[in-house]
Amino acid sequence: MSSQIPVDLKYRLYEESVQCHESDIEFLNQEFKKEYGKSPLTLREDFGGTGAMAIDWVAQSEQHYAWGIDLDPEPVKYGKENHLPKLAEKDQKRMEFIMGNVLDDYKFKADIVVAFNFSYFCFKKRKDLLDYFKKVREGLNDKGAFFIDLFGGEDAQETVLEETEHDNHTYFWDCDSFDPITNECTYFIHFKTHEDGRKYNKVFSYDWRFWSLPELREILADAGFSKTITYWEEDDEDDDGEGNGVFYRTEKEENCESWVTYIMALP
Repeated sequence: MSSQIPVDLKYRLYEESVQCHESDIEFLNQEFKKEYGKSPLTLREDFGGTGAMAIDWVAQSEQHYAWGIDLDPEPVKYGKENHLPKLAEKDQKRMEFIMGNVLDDYKFKADIVVAFNFSYFCFKKRKDLLDYFKKVREGLNDKGAFFIDLFGGEDAQETVLEETEHDNHTYFWDCDSFDPITNECTYFIHFKTHEDGRKYNKVFSYDWRFWSLPELREILADAGFSKTITYWEEDDEDDDGEGNGVFYRTEKEENCESWVTYIMALP
């Protein structure tokens, strides 16, 4: 049985299921410092939603600043009400929610721009994705870095329903359709809460184009990025070959059923 999900529950379950800001921020800091020998201080989170990651970024120190850009007022409102108060009032001034388009021009520049959770897959045409990457390039400091995540593998283009158990709920990742001619695809996220057994269907819907890693590197180069670095996840030897959350730089890997990884692009 499907029910209408309350807004607070909707974003809480999403963040518990798919986000781990602590490890993401650790990864960003580590890889940026490898390139430039210093720590990044400013972060722009594109398609930022609730701004949870940007707020965690600001919490690192009094020198850290962040901007979260999103068009949808619902997650922004949730973030302002539920995440922003986690910062002291004086620290909240270093976090700015922007109700805007990632394709717009902005006066500020950042050390790091991120577009996570495959959000840029919303650009279905190469020209549109190229335009977005160019805007990001313009929005970076000279010593800056752009990070995106992506997924792939043998199962990535199959219609499949994956279930992941969490402490209080079940998370469903549903590939409803995939067109091999256009690479256009439809995904849904469903939730089932354990306490009452209630199922919430199609809580999040995604109408995307699937972009491959080689395509993304080529478009990033065309957008003016001088270098792209690809990563792969280490296998957890005690967990039947599953990833252990540690990513290393690489230029050649064997394919597997399913993977999620990062690209870092440098100006």
